[in-house]
Formats: sequence, C-alpha cells, structure tokens
Amino acid sequence: MTSSKNSGVIKQYGLLGFLTLLNVMNFVDRQLLASFSNDIVPDLGLSNTEFGLLTGLIFLSFYSVAGLFMGTLADRVSRTRLIALGVGFWSLLTAASGLAKGFYSLAVPRMLIGVGESILTPASMSLLADRFPAHRLGFASGFYYMGVPIGVGVSLLIVGYLGPLIGWRACFYTLGGIGLGLALVMLLIRDDKRALGAKQTAESEQHPSFINQLQVLWGALKASPALGMTIAGGVAFHFILGAATFDQLWYVQERGFDKAEIAQITGWIGIIAGIAGNLFGGLGGDYLLKKTGIGRPMFLFGVMLLLAPINIAYRLVSPENPVFWIGVFAGFFQLGCFYGPTFSTVQELVPARIRATVVAFYILLLNMVGVAIGVSLAGVYIDYLMASNTAEPYTLGLLWFTIISLLAIPLFYGAGRRYEVDKARLQALELTDGKTPT
Repeated sequence: MTSSKNSGVIKQYGLLGFLTLLNVMNFVDRQLLASFSNDIVPDLGLSNTEFGLLTGLIFLSFYSVAGLFMGTLADRVSRTRLIALGVGFWSLLTAASGLAKGFYSLAVPRMLIGVGESILTPASMSLLADRFPAHRLGFASGFYYMGVPIGVGVSLLIVGYLGPLIGWRACFYTLGGIGLGLALVMLLIRDDKRALGAKQTAESEQHPSFINQLQVLWGALKASPALGMTIAGGVAFHFILGAATFDQLWYVQERGFDKAEIAQITGWIGIIAGIAGNLFGGLGGDYLLKKTGIGRPMFLFGVMLLLAPINIAYRLVSPENPVFWIGVFAGFFQLGCFYGPTFSTVQELVPARIRATVVAFYILLLNMVGVAIGVSLAGVYIDYLMASNTAEPYTLGLLWFTIISLLAIPLFYGAGRRYEVDKARLQALELTDGKTPT
C-alpha cells in the first residue's frame, strides 16, 4: 500500500515537473522576441508600433481565441497527446521565425505560434487539478507557473550570453529543435482517467458540446462574483505586463545599459525573484485559505498594495539609486506571486468538467484585453511621444501602464472577501448544463 502510494506521489510530482519544463519553454519562445528587441527592431527596421503588434495583438489574438477552443477540446480528448501536438507545432514555427526578413515574414509565424502555445496551459492546468487535492492546488499552480519568470529569465540569459556568439536567428533555430524533442517525450506520457467522481466522469464521457461547455461557464460567472472579480483583477494586472515588452529598450535607450549586460542582469534577477514569488504566492495563498477561509485573491491584494509604491518609484530613478534594483526585483517577484492564487481560484469556482475551459477563457481575457492592450497601446503611445519630442518616452509610457494596472488591487480585495460564499454556493447547487439554480 505504502509503495503504491509513494509511486503515485512520484508520478504526480514528476508530471508537475515536466509540465513546468514545457511551460518554461513556452515562455522562452514567447518572450525571446521581446528579449532580443535591441537586435530585432533595428535588424528588421521595425517601428515601436510594429514591434508592439508582433508581441501583442498579432500573437495574442490567435493565442487567446484558439485557446478557448483548445480548452474545450482538452476537456474532451487526451490532454497529453494534445499538449505534444501543440509543443511540436509551436517549436517548428519558432525555428521558422529565425528566417524573418521584415514585419510580415515575422508576423505569419507569430500568428501560428499562438495557436500552438494556446494548447499547453488549459490542458496542463486541467491535468494538475485532477491530480492534486484542493488544499495543494495553489502550490501546484504556482509551481507550474514558475515557467513564466524562469522562461522570461532564460530568454534574457540567451540574449546576454548566447546571442553575441551565434546571433538572434540561430537562437530561434536552436530553441525550435529542443522543443521538438520535448514534444516526442510528451507523447510517451499517458492521460490517466480524470479524477472527477462517478457522476462527473460519466458526464465527461458524453463529450458535451462546445456550446454546452460555454453555457456552464456562463452560469458559473453569473453565480460567482468572486470568479468575475478574480478574472477582472488578472486582466488589469496584465496591462503593465504587456507594456513591459518595451523594458529592454527602456533599459538601453533611457537608462544607459549595454544590451547584453542588462539582459544578463535582468535574466538572473527574473529567475531568482520569479521562483521566490511563485513559491511565496502558491504556498502563501494556500496557507491564507486554509487558516482563514478567505480566498487566495486577498493574498494578491496584500502583495500588490505593499509593492505599488516601489513599482512606481523605480521607473523614475536612475540605476545608481537602490530603489531601481529593488523595483526590478519586485516586478519579477510580483509576477511570480500572481499565477498560483488566481489560476487555482478560477478552477475552484467552476464545475470540474469545465476546468480547462475556464482556464482557456481566463487566458483569452488576460491576453486579448490585458497584455494585447498593454503592449499595442504602449507601442502607439511611445511612438506618439517620440514624434512629439517628449523626453524619456519609454519611461512615461511604462509609468502610466503601471498606474493603470493598480486597478487590480480593489478587484482582488473584493474577490477574496466573496470567495468563501461563492465556493460554498457552487458546492451546494452543483451547476449543471450552464443553468444556475436559484
């Protein structure tokens, strides 16, 4: 019995580790374009508006919309095979991105990469929600989302160390090859029967339609203000994440750093601070919920409120001021804290059979409303400021989007206060077929 239990735990955490590795690759591939901005923008002759579109609307529109369909698909088919397909597809297109000669030849693979990458998180989060108990789901989600800061950090380290040796194009070719190897490994992993209980398993085997799944999701949104406020808070938080695509250009053009040097420094800071934030957010959110019953978004409310002054101040000071480096660290740390509490919360406030669907819907809004608006409007705004001969246009643009993102603070507060009531209501009413009993 003990041996069987230990074997199950090893498989459980082994799957978590491998999915996290895939998520690292996901964000390395996604972030590499922004990390190489100081090479790609002049090499391809891109404006800030064009660069913002490539990293924002062009990529994210396909990523987000396709993700909603992939989420419903992941609730109906083998999730491990679906993930393998997605990893292989986006890796081929990452390699193809290295062949780009201008805006349009880079836009096409960026669109299609979004389709491939849209598969990973909805399917992965559904797998993890089936394999981890509710009181450990925040940790599992936070651990998986260490892929974000690690991936961002690794992409910067590639720019700082490998870029000067082989160039940005060869880096894209290399990452594509690594991704194809990981896709083959994913094919060997089996998607075990979903741990949904007898009734829910029977429902999942009936393969509900896409429309039916959306109806259930809509019913959950109407029944749970905490779910809606968590999603809205995440969207607001992502405004600055989109605008931060211009960080490397800001460091070099307005703070005087060498492009390779600052990529190396921020890469290491991103990995260390991001891992710390992910563990702190996942474990801290779980602890708060266990001890008080207050939802995990309340944990994010406290973190964001505490770090808000630093996140504003470091945009205004020089690198000689310690506040600058504290702010760089705080930005990555706060990013790490975000994922575990919010993704575990949105899954806990919907019926188990649409977990992948709600994750996909959440990702759609985070990216299409949050990141896409942040990066696209920031690019347009920075070009406008440059045309107006405004001093430090990158600083001003990034500062305004930082302030806008603080709208997440009251939203996370409201979600945390309402969580316990909405969770109990979901358990009592057992939402089915998109209809909420009253």
